[in-house]
Amino acid sequence: MKIQFYLRFHTEVGQSLWISGGSDLANENSDTALPMTYLNTDFWQMNLAPDLTAKQNFFYKYFLKNKDGEIVWEWGNDRVVETTAGKIENVIVVDTWNHAGEYENVFFSAPFQSILLKHHSSKLKIKPPSVITHIFKVKAPLLHKNETVCLTGSGTALGQWSTTHPLLMTKKGNWWVADIDLTGEALPITYKYGVYNIKEEKFVRFEDGADRMLIAAAEAATLVLVQDGFIHLPNNTWKGAGVAIPVFSLRSKDSFGVGEFNDLKLLVDWAKKTKLKLVQVLPVNDTTATTTWTDSYPYAGISAFALHPIYINLEKVAGKKHVARVKALKKKQKQLNELTEVDYEQVIRLKIQVLHELFNLLYEECFESEDYKAFHESNKHWLIPYAAFCYLRDKHGTPHFETWGPDAVYDKKYIAKLFSPKAKHAKDITFHFFVQYHLHLQLKDAAEYAHKHGIVLKGDIPIGIYRYSCDAWVNPSLYNMDMQAGAPPDDFAIKGQNWGFPTYNWRKMQEDGFAWWKQRFEQMSNYFDAFRIDHILGFFRIWSIPMHAVEGVMGHFVPAIPVYITEFEQKGINFEYHRYCKPLINDAILNEIFGPYVEKVKLEFVIPNEMGGYDLEMAFETQRQVEDFFDSREKNEENDFIRQGLFDLISNVILFVKEESAGDEFHFRIAMDQTSSFRYLDDETKYKLKDLYINYFYRRQDDYWQKEAMHKLPALKASTNMLICGEDLGMVPHCVPDVMKQLGILSLEIQRMPKDVNTEFFHLNNAPYLSVVTPSTHDMSTIRGWWQEDRAKTQRFYNYMLGQWGEAPFYCEAWINRAIVLQHLYSPAIWSIFQLQDLLGINEKIRRPIPEEERINVPAIPKYYWRYRMHISLEDLKKYKEFNEELHDYVVQSGRA
Repeated sequence: MKIQFYLRFHTEVGQSLWISGGSDLANENSDTALPMTYLNTDFWQMNLAPDLTAKQNFFYKYFLKNKDGEIVWEWGNDRVVETTAGKIENVIVVDTWNHAGEYENVFFSAPFQSILLKHHSSKLKIKPPSVITHIFKVKAPLLHKNETVCLTGSGTALGQWSTTHPLLMTKKGNWWVADIDLTGEALPITYKYGVYNIKEEKFVRFEDGADRMLIAAAEAATLVLVQDGFIHLPNNTWKGAGVAIPVFSLRSKDSFGVGEFNDLKLLVDWAKKTKLKLVQVLPVNDTTATTTWTDSYPYAGISAFALHPIYINLEKVAGKKHVARVKALKKKQKQLNELTEVDYEQVIRLKIQVLHELFNLLYEECFESEDYKAFHESNKHWLIPYAAFCYLRDKHGTPHFETWGPDAVYDKKYIAKLFSPKAKHAKDITFHFFVQYHLHLQLKDAAEYAHKHGIVLKGDIPIGIYRYSCDAWVNPSLYNMDMQAGAPPDDFAIKGQNWGFPTYNWRKMQEDGFAWWKQRFEQMSNYFDAFRIDHILGFFRIWSIPMHAVEGVMGHFVPAIPVYITEFEQKGINFEYHRYCKPLINDAILNEIFGPYVEKVKLEFVIPNEMGGYDLEMAFETQRQVEDFFDSREKNEENDFIRQGLFDLISNVILFVKEESAGDEFHFRIAMDQTSSFRYLDDETKYKLKDLYINYFYRRQDDYWQKEAMHKLPALKASTNMLICGEDLGMVPHCVPDVMKQLGILSLEIQRMPKDVNTEFFHLNNAPYLSVVTPSTHDMSTIRGWWQEDRAKTQRFYNYMLGQWGEAPFYCEAWINRAIVLQHLYSPAIWSIFQLQDLLGINEKIRRPIPEEERINVPAIPKYYWRYRMHISLEDLKKYKEFNEELHDYVVQSGRA
């Protein structure tokens, strides 16, 4: 069989189109791809004679190669030429490129195909003609119930544009298909797709746009396959609303002082009652490093795959046979459940203790089950290393694996011996298999319950991994262990953020096609339909902080094109290494920073230099040295003040020398123009440095960062069918919105945090369709909390964004909260997602009395205790009829039901 491919695509000079294909779906291989030939301004063409057996189909995919060698694959995996057992000798394929950023592609992702649009599939069966010369295929994801796609056009076979008896199409996979015999028809013919209601037997409408045209004729033993892409119908009409809350924050009468996977079912019941379509949670990975409250930070997982034991429901593990052991703890359960916040340490220690007891009772029964064996086989690539890591963490009393002596380096053969039945501690290690299996069962059960009730589950993938995690222990080459990931300063953390995570070694990860990331996505898809990529900007560049620094302000972007020493000369700047790359310290600056403690600082921490100023003592040249020194000292107000002052002194520089350079390449210190070092420069030098600074941060990097993202994100997005939402907040490069748009990744839009630096508030009417709008996130105060933070800003919001006259109320009254929620519901964004606290805020009777108690995290505090919990139970929430009906009506009226 010979195949002629015609691809409708308008290229620019230097671009080329290629096709990759074979007898299976794994056709995304640019190394074996074949080039197409430019035909005209509208089409590229190629002839192919694939070596196929009678029962093999030809799967294929196109990609675009830019003149710089960058490859851009089209979206989807549903192009196939079916064999016809020798009846057809030639196939002509007329294709339309599937751009990843097309709105319609979103509706072929998991949440829509499996849950939200599931009822739209047609059961219509149509008998094909005895002779088929042409097959027309088109995609139409947003049809309503009882609707099908129809085809009509010029010529007898297409019904002479009849809307009374158009050709009805049938659904096959993602495509609507019509088999047609055009023998004897005069070509070209014009045609259009339309919508037909099969229940009412009524033509609904034509698609928009100009008529389509078919030129390709089918000669003897030839089949023409026309794949027209998407039907031209409004593609931004579907909208949904959802609720966001960490699992640990849920409260039910059956939980144990913390939210559990089982509680998600109650949340789903409430979401369905109020017409919400999505439940979003924070990461649920195991963070057990120290079994103290510091493990409450959900973004510091000790495994990118393992689930957190704190979310387990003990009664479900025990089953009817051993439930008495759990019920004996009812008094303790009641005590923990009555606490306002989560007592992380009490809960996790009690649960682990009981799990050990249940393991000793149930492990034989568990490990002999076929379901467990299947779970183990599918997950052993991470489960075995994780269990070994947990055992060694407990054995050595620390997750800091570099202190484990012979165990410090992961050895697969040695680990295998630990699991030998003859090994002394084999049973202790398999305890972690037992716990992970039951967590899997409980989260899977909650996910299936959500799907059954038409609710999407959205998870969260952290941008980093914990420095002392199983992942870092098993494969440290995938990470830059000598650096720390974080974020530059912003309004929420003026010193920046230092997350402490190692940064990714992307080049190493790319060697095996990002296998670790793909495994991570696959694991997540077992439970979630959509996910939020935490800090998606990290795929463009990551804020990288050296290990000797403590504060985020000491970092710089990696990768980044540096400033070369020759650029200073070109700008007419007299470069002085000591002046620009070392902290400027003089008497005035010391007095300004340290006030009453200045003499103590001069005596202990600095020494005079030859330039009339001071240098830091060698023992205090870095923030890490200062931190270590004061950690060994008494904690009091004076020491804390001096410690912070020394941090500020150390960061009082203009430039950082680039690592591994010969001292002639530099990175600008972020916000260098706000340092006292900059303030002491003459005006001309300030002007020239500021010009170079703006070029460094806002101009020279953009193309570079765009290419970095395109090396990673397309491959990662193609590896999963989950809906991907990017958290693109902070210092956003100009290239980010375009890349996300090109890839069809949803952006995040926050009213009080506009991405345009020239506006104070984001106008929700301007939200892109492929976006999520939300009034707040877990890293921010809620609507009510924010209302009281800055009186002047609140007043401007009240007058200009809410359109109200006069003075703004001091407190965020229910009607104000309600107005803000409604603004989000009526935005054009595909999703409006709200923290539960913000939804409760619309009703005076149900919301929490003190707004400050609604906050989940404060990014400016590096070691924050994540312990927020709902103040009412989910069972009681379902009973608040007035509130639930009010929210239900708002969602319905906004068109998001």
